[in-house]
Amino acid sequence: MRINRYLSVCGVASRRAVEDIIIDGRVKVNGKVITDLSTQIADGDVVELDKKKISPINDKIYIVMNKPRGCITTCSDERKRKTIMDKIPQDIRKKYPHIFPVGRLDYDTEGLIFLTNDGDFAQQITHPSNKIEKTYVARVSTPITDTHIKELKTHADRVKQIDENTLEIVIHEGKNRQVRKMLGVVGLDAENLKRISVGKYKIDKLRPGEIICLNKPPVV
Repeated sequence: MRINRYLSVCGVASRRAVEDIIIDGRVKVNGKVITDLSTQIADGDVVELDKKKISPINDKIYIVMNKPRGCITTCSDERKRKTIMDKIPQDIRKKYPHIFPVGRLDYDTEGLIFLTNDGDFAQQITHPSNKIEKTYVARVSTPITDTHIKELKTHADRVKQIDENTLEIVIHEGKNRQVRKMLGVVGLDAENLKRISVGKYKIDKLRPGEIICLNKPPVV
């Protein structure tokens, strides 16, 4: 098993996200620092992250959250801002210490996000080749014109106008602040932005800050 997949099944992060951890020299195999992403892990190898031994996780959890505005999508923050992890009850965090968010939503965006300790599930959701659609509803500060719609369609997978100031936007990529930047390019400013679905999974009536815990991966 390649080192990046091994770390992901240990619940460290998705396979893509752990690559920086490996390159930074934080991982040892049998006492030796490993920075080669092609390193293979065999049965009996001792793998350490930040001097702590890690092993594959069998007890997996999948958390569905309606992320509220005003918190960042990370496990910790140097500036002591509220993070998405503050919304997870302490008993769950204690039982599943390797939970991490799948993808991101920016500080002022609310809506559907998954957290898990299953790196393979995170890889499935975030890897661009899987083209999993994310649907957002954006409330903008100025009336939407046909020109706005036409220009947005060159950036998004699909765009639908709901009312004079509200749009539904579908994308499959997950770049930082992508929808806000997209709107800004065409001259629109998002007063409120919410992700309502990831693939087939919809947020439905989950209120901001609420979570649902599953023992099987959500069907997306």
